[in-house]
Formats: sequence, structure tokens, C-alpha cells
Amino acid sequence: MTPGPAPSFPGDFLWGAATASYQIEGAGTADGRSESIWDTFSRMPGKVLHGHDGLTACDHYHRYPDDVALMRELNLTAYRFSLAWTRILPDGRTLNRPGLDFYSRLVDELLGAGVTPWLTLYHWDLPQALEDAGGWPERDTALRFVDYAAAVHDALGDRVHYWTTLNEPWCSAFLGYAAGVHAPGRTEPQAALRAAHHLLLGHGLATQELRRRDPSLSLGLTLNFTDTQPLDPASERDQDAARRLDGLANRFFVEPVTLGAYPQDVLADLGDLWPQDLVQDGDLEVISTPIDVLGVNYYATQAVTAGCPPERAPLAAAQARRHDLPSPSVGSEHVAVVRRGIPVSDMGWEISADGLSDLLLRLHKDYTGPLGVRLTVTENGAAMDDVPDATGYVEDRDRVDYLDRHLRAVHEALARGADVNGYFVWSLLDNFEWAWGYTKRFGIVRVDYDTQRRTPKASARWYADVAGSGLIRSRNGAGATAE
Repeated sequence: MTPGPAPSFPGDFLWGAATASYQIEGAGTADGRSESIWDTFSRMPGKVLHGHDGLTACDHYHRYPDDVALMRELNLTAYRFSLAWTRILPDGRTLNRPGLDFYSRLVDELLGAGVTPWLTLYHWDLPQALEDAGGWPERDTALRFVDYAAAVHDALGDRVHYWTTLNEPWCSAFLGYAAGVHAPGRTEPQAALRAAHHLLLGHGLATQELRRRDPSLSLGLTLNFTDTQPLDPASERDQDAARRLDGLANRFFVEPVTLGAYPQDVLADLGDLWPQDLVQDGDLEVISTPIDVLGVNYYATQAVTAGCPPERAPLAAAQARRHDLPSPSVGSEHVAVVRRGIPVSDMGWEISADGLSDLLLRLHKDYTGPLGVRLTVTENGAAMDDVPDATGYVEDRDRVDYLDRHLRAVHEALARGADVNGYFVWSLLDNFEWAWGYTKRFGIVRVDYDTQRRTPKASARWYADVAGSGLIRSRNGAGATAE
């Protein structure tokens, strides 16, 4: 078969890679940095595989000039990174200038290399001092987040145009406070709901403050979306299961931001778990403060089922909540994810590129398009079972295939009208993968954790060609014949 023309992206499309502070920076005690909830969580027995932690990670704190040079070699036009709140306001309140100066140096290095900095204020590493005061379930944490945003803007607002407030608040709230598998490791469903609301409130308040300071900034937040399908599309109970998880994981976050209200069916699913004193007058107006960009993190698809009809779901969920392991699916703990035997990544996540194009089109149609809000794929990638050769090089054709298919899905969504302005591969570097420690590798660049040597993988070479040309030419390498 003769291959068709290579998909071509707009000339101003952003080609980037993404990282997070705790996952790559290391320098855990340098320049006044305090402990975050992930430092504490990593010391809890059995919480992180092999007892790993992020105290050294990829030592990006000291090696950032070399990492930025690597970005330039890979033709990246943008770099999405998060800041460590613990470096800037170690106790959540008091400014620490040396910690803030690190990010000023990083931004200057990026600009000098022609790489656009895309800043994320919060990627899960809350100062332990604020968790000790109650953490995200406490409304005051949202107010402290505004102080943090203002301190960062004082230092970087003259050079950084793109600002993301939160990364994946679903994970912060429901993995951290309900399931207990992420920091801070609490298993309190109502606290998780309070955390979710206060994360969104902090986003809205910070967006208002940043907009007040500089109306020209590009502001938004990043949400993680999972394509959730009923195991049996003809089954009423499976349809309800999919509605429930899509509601809590996806619509619960995007609708307050874009529509100004929590979805009523999700509140009904939550029943008496929803704290009646949680939402105060004006909160939803703050949360729905206009944004410019919605960041989209997408990795996987899933099929779900329920063992009872919808009318029995509240009882089944309550029984599961009482007798089964803690679940992030607050109010729908009885819903089960079922494996379908389709390809998965090394994380065990089902791979479906079509889910990304469908998601982007859905978001554009139902939420962002009518508001004139652009979409950016702020994370997409895969952990694979990388096997390095004697030189450290990884011929990761499985990751190249994953990225190729998902970038073609982005192109398909663009062609069908979705307003998408950029793509950030997750991740630039192999790194500390949260509760999995250093056992899972997402990077397009391999990191030897013993020597800190960086070795671009086959996927890095492939992505560099795409970023440099704006074309998806082949899965086999630049200029090769497509299959």
C-alpha cells in the first residue's frame, strides 16, 4: 500500500516535553527546601516500592543547563515543568529567596535556548507544614496557594507567559485522601471531597490574582482524563458504572471550571458523603473564572462494570466503602475496572489512541469551544519495559508506536475542528514515578540513576524529527518509508 501524505501540524504548534519537580529535581535539602508530603509519604513503610524517594531523583536541580541543552537538541519549542512549593515558601507562608532563584535561573536558561517555559504551580508536592495544618481538606490551603502564586509571579511574571495552576487535582484529592496510595496517604472519603473542592477553589483564586496582575498571561489548569467505557454497552448497569466514573474523574472537575457547577448526577451519586457546608457563596463563580487553556493529560482507556442495577448502586457502594480496600471512586466504590486483553503499557494501562481524539473533540464541543478556550495536550506518553544496550541506548519501538498513534489522533482531532495548540510528551526524562519509585520509565531520555547519565532513546530521536519538521513521517525514523 502506498502511504498517504505525512500528517502536518500548524507552524505555531507547540512541541514540548513535561516533567514535575519532585520527580526530577533531587536536591532534597538544598537552599532552604522543606519537606513535602511526598518526602513524608516515601518514608512510610510499604507506601513507595523498594522504599524509593525523590531526594536525588534525576539531580535536575544541579544539571538543568545540560537538560535544557538536551531539549534544544531534541527540537523542543516548549518545556512544561512544575515548581516545588517547598523551595519557595517552605512553611507555606514565608518566602525563601534561594529556592525561588533556582527557577529564575531555569527560566533564563530556557529562554536563552529558545525554549518557551510553561510553568505549573502545583504538581502534588504540598509543603508538609500545610498538611500538618489540615492539608487540602482545609479551606485555608486554597488561600495559601494564592500567596504562593503571587510570590512566583513577583519573580517570574516578566518572563513566563504560560501558567498552569494545578496538575491533575483528581489524583491529589482522590488518590491522596481517599485511596491513600499517593501522598499524604489518607483514606477519608469526605476529606477527599473537601480537598477536591479546595483545589478547584485555589485554582480559581490564583487565576483571579494572576489575571489581575497581568491580563496578557495565558492561564489554565491541567486535568487528567480517562476514556471510560461500559464493559457491555447494552447493559444498563455497565452504562451506569461508566457514567459514574466518568462523572467523578472527568466531569466533576471540568464542569465547575467551564460551566460553573458540579454535575448534579455526581452529587446524587455521592449522596450523604457530599459535605453540605463545603461550597460557600461565590465559590463556583471563583472556580469558573475564565481561563485561556485547558491542559489535557491522557494515557489510557478502561472498561467498567457493576454487579448490581443502578437502583441498588448506593447500597453496593456503601458496602464496598465499608468492607473493601479504600478506593478513589468515592460514592461509586462498587464499580470495577475489567481487563479486556487489549495492549497495555508497563503500567498495565490499556492503550487506545482513538480515545484521545474522541476526548479532544468531546471537550471542544461540550466545554472549551463555546468559551473560546484552547486545548493543549499537556501530558501523553507510556511507561515501557525498556532494555538498554551496553551503551545505555534504548531501542523503544513500542514507545515510538504509542507516540505515533497518539499524535495522529491529535492531528485527527485538529482536522475535525478541535482547537489544540500543543503537545507535551510525558516525560523528558525517566524519573521517580511516585508510588512505583524508580521501577517505571516514561522518559524519551534514559537516566542511569547510578551515574545520572542521560541517553536519548529511539523515541527521542523520532520525536525530535516530528518536532523539527511538524510532520509525522514514519514510525521507523526520520525519512523512512511508512508501513
